[in-house]
Amino acid sequence: MAFSSNEFKVNGEDLLKKIKELIHEGNVSRIIIKDDSGRTFIEIPVTLGLIGAVFVPVLAAVGALAALAANFTIEVIRKE
Repeated sequence: MAFSSNEFKVNGEDLLKKIKELIHEGNVSRIIIKDDSGRTFIEIPVTLGLIGAVFVPVLAAVGALAALAANFTIEVIRKE
């Protein structure tokens, strides 16, 4: 199975919204959230088992991150 990667720049206000959009797309296997200097804050493995009630704490953590910094880079690893 091949994987591809792309990045999105978002501000703190849009971080949670963009993460939710990416998860609902369905072909995402991993999401990595970085700050402006490239330091990784969190890596989220996206699997079918993670969607649902188990995913709520992850979204809460992403929401808390949004309050910490103004700008983020979201790296998305997709299944081809």
